Amino acid sequence: MLGLVEIAHGVRGALAFLRRDPSAPRAFDDTMAGCLRSFRVMVVAAPFYVLYAVLKYANVPVALDPTEVVLVEALRYVVDWLLFPVIFYEVAGRRGWLDRYPRYISALNWTNLPAIVIALASTLVQTVAPLGLAVLLDLAVQVLFFYWFLMVTRLTLGTDWLLSMALLALSWVPSFFLSFIVARYLGVLAIAGA
Repeated sequence: MLGLVEIAHGVRGALAFLRRDPSAPRAFDDTMAGCLRSFRVMVVAAPFYVLYAVLKYANVPVALDPTEVVLVEALRYVVDWLLFPVIFYEVAGRRGWLDRYPRYISALNWTNLPAIVIALASTLVQTVAPLGLAVLLDLAVQVLFFYWFLMVTRLTLGTDWLLSMALLALSWVPSFFLSFIVARYLGVLAIAGA
C-alpha cells in the first residue's frame, strides 16, 4: 500500500501542475514499476469516490436496486481509471512517446486523488447551493479538471496546446460515453455529469 509520505509527495506533485511548475513532472517516477505503483492511488481514492457516488445518487431515481448500483459503479470506477492509460499506450507507441508513458500516466493517476476530493467537496456544496450556483460550480470544476489535464500533458509530454487538447478529447470522450452507458443501464432519469 502507499504510505502517507508517498501520498503527500504525489499530491504535492499533482498540485504543482496547477501552478504550471515546470519541475512538477519530476515528482513522478519515470519507470514502468513506478507507473504500475501509481495505480494504487485508485485504492486510496476509492473511499472519496464512494462518498461522491452516494451524494450523486442520493436524490436520483434509478431502475436497479442499490446492490446493482454499487456493482455497476465499482466496475465503472475501475474501467474509467484504466481506460485512458490503455488508449494512450497505443498513442504513445505511434508517437514515439513510450519513454514518457510511465511518468505521464503516473502524474495523471496522482492527479486523480486531489481531483476526486475536489469533486466530492464541490458535490457537497452543490447539494445545498441554489440551482444556478450549483450549475456554475459544476462548470467551474469541469474547467479546472480540463485545465489540470492540459497542464499535466503539456509539462510531462512537452506537447503544444492543440495536441494537448486532442489528448484531452481522447481521454474525455470515452469517459463521457462510459458515464452515459452506466446512466442508461442504471435507468437514471436525469443523467448527472461524472
